Amino acid sequence: MDVDRILLHEETLDPSYVPPRLVRRETELGLLTKRYRDSLHKGVGYHQLLTGGIGSGKTALAHRLGDELVRTGRVGTLPVLKLYVNCWRRSNDRTILLQLLRGVGVSLPDRGYGLPEMLDVFEQGIRRSPRHVFVVLDEVSALVRQETKLVYLLSRSPEVGLGSISLFLVAPEDVLPYLDAASRSSFGVTHRLQLRPYGAADLAEIVRYRAEIALRPGSCSDEIAEQVARVAASGGDARFALEILAGAARAAEAQGAREIGVEHVRASKGSIYPTMTESKLEELGETELLVLLALARSLKGRHAVATTDRVRQVYQAAAEEFGIAPMSRVTFWRNVKSLEREGLLNVDAPAGKGEGNRLSMDDVPMSYLTTLLEARAGQRPRKP
Repeated sequence: MDVDRILLHEETLDPSYVPPRLVRRETELGLLTKRYRDSLHKGVGYHQLLTGGIGSGKTALAHRLGDELVRTGRVGTLPVLKLYVNCWRRSNDRTILLQLLRGVGVSLPDRGYGLPEMLDVFEQGIRRSPRHVFVVLDEVSALVRQETKLVYLLSRSPEVGLGSISLFLVAPEDVLPYLDAASRSSFGVTHRLQLRPYGAADLAEIVRYRAEIALRPGSCSDEIAEQVARVAASGGDARFALEILAGAARAAEAQGAREIGVEHVRASKGSIYPTMTESKLEELGETELLVLLALARSLKGRHAVATTDRVRQVYQAAAEEFGIAPMSRVTFWRNVKSLEREGLLNVDAPAGKGEGNRLSMDDVPMSYLTTLLEARAGQRPRKP
């Protein structure tokens, strides 16, 4: 093992990677697996719609479900074959069916065949090697808005002579209203599952698990996992959290560090999605600049968060340093909340009884921000 490397298996942080465990989605996986197994045991296909926001684990859940059915699911003597299609790239019936054909071992030219002929060939491919086909149509919104016939044909496969097929639709939102009534009826009322967004605790556990797979042991502390989770928690997006983790690992490697630090996370987040820019700082008033400077100074070093009491103490020292009369506690808090609304800092609940709120900034390294804010504050006219 290269002792200077932190990011040992970067591919395991890629959005296309399906991990061995679906952290914080085990319950949903168990529920879906049971639904499909019970239906297949009775000799009939099952059709499901899965919805959820970006980075909520929809695609990974679809793949793991399909893999589980391939491993353990059967319809009588028929084994299960998983076929996955991303409809964002192939957004019409014909191009999707071409990929499904390849999945059953049939290759047709991209042109020259109509949909009915392709369906006949698809049926022949299934009959040549009899299997129950589990079809995943991911990002299906683009397809259903085009008055697709394919969803109806796949969900009514026994009736139209296509063999034994189960359908699994994946989309950010409920797409069933866009389908014709006959297609909708295949999903009934209960064949829908909405994934709740990940919270900060969910994302922290996901980051810790992925760090175990991707990074050198001991290079990502719990504090770093929680910092990464906090940054991504507003959108509940696990993909964003993993992108930040990968960027932080690369930043740490570039500095020759043996572990990821809070400044590396800030550098990663700022490079991916900056919310703090020099133009924004130019728009701030004198008091807001000093509050940000106090927080930046409080967070320098290894600190990811600071209490409001600590930041206010540092603020009072900064006000004296720049010859400015310090504001009251109420006005200080009002400025903190204003900066939170601008997206320039985060306010979290106290860690324990009797402690103040916790403040953090995860957009840029504090060493850089402190230098920038000191220069900005120094340019402002002093009060007499």
